[in-house]
Parts: sequence; C-alpha cells; structure tokens
Amino acid sequence: MAKDCLNINYYGSKRMVETLIPLLQLSDSPRIVNVSSVSGLLEGIQNEWAKGVFGNAECITEEKVEQVLKKFLQDFKDGLLEANGWPTEMSAYKLSKVAMNSYTRLVAKTYPFMLVNCVCPGHVKTDMSLNTGRLTAEEGAAGPVSLALQPTDAPSGLFYIEGKVSPF
Repeated sequence: MAKDCLNINYYGSKRMVETLIPLLQLSDSPRIVNVSSVSGLLEGIQNEWAKGVFGNAECITEEKVEQVLKKFLQDFKDGLLEANGWPTEMSAYKLSKVAMNSYTRLVAKTYPFMLVNCVCPGHVKTDMSLNTGRLTAEEGAAGPVSLALQPTDAPSGLFYIEGKVSPF
C-alpha cells in the first residue's frame, strides 16, 4: 500500500517530468506545476534525518530522496513508523508529497531557465476526498492554472497554498 502511494504521487509525477523535460527545453517559457498538498509540509515529519534531507534545498539530490523513501518503506514494512519519527496517519501520502516538494526544488535548481513550482490546490470536492472538500474542481484548479500562467520572471522552486508562497 505505501509503495503504491509513493509510485503514484511521487514516482509517477517524477517520471512524467523527466519525460517532458526535453520538450520543455525547446520552449520559450517552460513551466512545471507539481500538485502537492498541505500534508507535504515538513512540520508533519518528526524524523530529524529525513527532515534535514528534505529541508536542505541547496544540498537535495535524487539519491538522498531515494535513501529517505527507502528507509521509510522499510520502517513501514517493519511496523516502525512511530518509533522512527514517521507520520502514523496517511504516512505514505505525506511522504510522497514531501518528496514531491523536494523534487520540485531540485528541478528548479537544475533547470534555472524553467519556472518550476508546486501547489496545494486545497481540499477539493472530488472522489478522492469522498466529496468532503470545500472547493469545487474549478476552484481547486485556480492555483495550478495561476502558476502555469505566471510571468517568465516569476520565482521558481516554491510551494504555494491558497495563492500564497508557503514554507516547505
């Protein structure tokens, strides 16, 4: 279950970005908008090692993210989430979004000519939220669309919640 969640929310998005980068490099104004969540805020992670890896934008690498996710999956399998400082509720979802936020910063750093950001669309009323969200799909799309349409000189490598820059 945890592996499936990471495969969809992190690795699937990562593979999509990697596949599209050669095409985006041909664009005059390449944009990447990764969908994240408030669940991906670092404050939800108590594991100090993982928090240090994900929180260090200057030193983040794909290899370091992989090491954290591998350790998380092992601890998940061994029933050691709480003992090792991982979230115990929605743990794989939270880790997938923290990883996506870090990957967003890594891509922004690697491709400084691209505008690369991540966004929490909010609690949207969809099947995934069991229709408990307060936002319509159209309202939830406003944040990602806004980021995709930002001016070329807009900042990159940021996380947006409700239209505002948020700390990771």
